[in-house]
Amino acid sequence: MTRGILIVGDQSPLFNAIAAEAALRTESYTTAMISSRFSDSYGKLPSRVEMPEKAIPLSWNPGSPISARTLVFSAENRMGMIHDAILVFSPPAIFKSVEIMTPEEIEALVNDHIKGWFLLCRELALYFNRVGSGSISLAIHDYTKSRSKTLDLNLFGQTAAASFKTFTQGLFAASHNEPYHVMGFSGPKTSDTEKFAAWLFAKIDKSSKKTSGKWYRYSRLFSH
Repeated sequence: MTRGILIVGDQSPLFNAIAAEAALRTESYTTAMISSRFSDSYGKLPSRVEMPEKAIPLSWNPGSPISARTLVFSAENRMGMIHDAILVFSPPAIFKSVEIMTPEEIEALVNDHIKGWFLLCRELALYFNRVGSGSISLAIHDYTKSRSKTLDLNLFGQTAAASFKTFTQGLFAASHNEPYHVMGFSGPKTSDTEKFAAWLFAKIDKSSKKTSGKWYRYSRLFSH
């Protein structure tokens, strides 16, 4: 049986790099991407991302419990077994003040970038408990490295990042006695995404109970 990898996350360079690295390590793998519903400062939506041929795209509605369950079932069905689930967090930058955001926009953002991770990790935990092994890796850009007025204006990105970090920390504690491993990965700058992806997989390859339940911050100096 080949290695079963499920990659889920926001449409971003970080997601693309991790997906490309996965293609070097297994015959096929599954992906589920959160497409951006919000345009950039020029009024354009992000262009469609082309995945490697080895990637098997699956559909996912982050706000739906049924969709989370279906995603895990579909990934298992296509690969035989899920060994590693990699969740990639890079939410869209929404430079809007809160009073001009619509209720529909707020609901979509919360469903896609906060609620969805809770629902998906619940299903992954149930799955890995059933099969008796596996890993959940949560990767996030480090929002704390560069502070600026422009960054601070990204109200939702900052809020969602704080939620993702806190949620990951909670998973560390909750998985202490579980048969699966949970690791958090922080970084990198956009230009380092390919090196970061290789470093992340190297860490996953060596994962054990000793390495589970910890954050790992990427650095060019310590990337090997």
